[in-house]
Amino acid sequence: MPTYPDAQALESVLDELRQLPPLVTSWEIVALKMQLAEAQEGKRFLLQGGDCAESFSDCESGLISNRLKVLLQMSLVLVHGLRLPVVRVGRFAGQYAKPRSTDTETRDGVTLPSYRGDLVNQPAFTVQARTPDPRRMIKAHARSAMTMNFVRALIDGGFADLHHPEYWNLSWVGYSANAIEYQQMVTSIGDAVRFMEALAGSEVHNLNRIDFYTSHEALLLPYEEALTRKVPRQHGWFNLSTHYPWIGMRTAALDGAHVEYLRGVRNPIAVKIGPSVNPDQLLRLIDVLNPEDEPGRLTFIHRMGAAQIAGKLPTLLDAVRRDGRRVLWVCDPMHGNTESTANGYKTRRFDNIRSEVEQSFDLHAAAGTRLGGVHLELTGEDVTECTGGARELTDIDLERAYRSTVDPRLNYEQSLEITMSIVRKQNQAVALKPD
Repeated sequence: MPTYPDAQALESVLDELRQLPPLVTSWEIVALKMQLAEAQEGKRFLLQGGDCAESFSDCESGLISNRLKVLLQMSLVLVHGLRLPVVRVGRFAGQYAKPRSTDTETRDGVTLPSYRGDLVNQPAFTVQARTPDPRRMIKAHARSAMTMNFVRALIDGGFADLHHPEYWNLSWVGYSANAIEYQQMVTSIGDAVRFMEALAGSEVHNLNRIDFYTSHEALLLPYEEALTRKVPRQHGWFNLSTHYPWIGMRTAALDGAHVEYLRGVRNPIAVKIGPSVNPDQLLRLIDVLNPEDEPGRLTFIHRMGAAQIAGKLPTLLDAVRRDGRRVLWVCDPMHGNTESTANGYKTRRFDNIRSEVEQSFDLHAAAGTRLGGVHLELTGEDVTECTGGARELTDIDLERAYRSTVDPRLNYEQSLEITMSIVRKQNQAVALKPD
């Protein structure tokens, strides 16, 4: 947690936040929980993706629409390939805070507070920029509201209309190695829609919009608590800053404030789990966060790394399965595969990302559990932050368009490529099942 130099200014900002309108509604949260419960049963698949950390400057229509486009494209591939409805969740409209391992950062003998995301301070290495500023919470709320407003307007206006999936195309479609396969898929879906409408004799209207939800890490508790409200005709408390909050490995201590906070809200919640987590910790987290075994309530997002997942994940899966508890298992193949290059860039290799996803499917199948979704850091822009993929990006390519201020993201092409890999892997598994 950051240290704010002026406690009175902090409290004044929190009082102001408590009076501002919520960013999401309780009925949207309840609807999402029902969909996640279906994902637990294998009737849906969760696609959760977006920026590692949003910046205030990214609250711009082109960036938002491209981010939505790539998530729509990915969900289209999953729906077509898995033959399942997809739960679409964006890591945005609130993902402005990032955890830090240390309070401070030192450069050339100068020590300043760590950059904790635009919700708290700024990345420039100066005293003024790095001093935590509570007014940034008001700015974050405003930009989250603007992002949500634009996304809702796009969806309500038919941006996600399955009658015209070709409208979602990004500029890469003309030259990507996946372009032909994707275009065939778009044509196939368009033909199927027209066929259904020909049979029905009228337009299928429910294909012109989708459900879309938001998520972010519930890291800065004063901000989250200020937007946690009681709602008329609903029991309990709802975090109305997002539909789907999660906590990370650093904040998942059983006696910690973040677990205590999430224990008390009615949202569906998620916990990131890494290779250091043991079965006993996991079962105790379930006892605290979902004591009633409520469907759709609790998600575990495993992020082990391609080199460790085979050795670490099976014991956790076995423990939860034996205990008979309801959990949605999701793979985050990003955070366990971060490394630094010789030229100083933090990156992730596409082959490791794909390997962790594919191993996850195999390990869940072997354990008698189900992988119900993926959690990805991605962007709709032509960045070069992760190496590999269809274009075989190298360490040198990172210098061309590395824009992330925190963690490396899949670009639009790599995002679609990993989605197609998921479909191929799942279809292979189905083909190998005995009759």
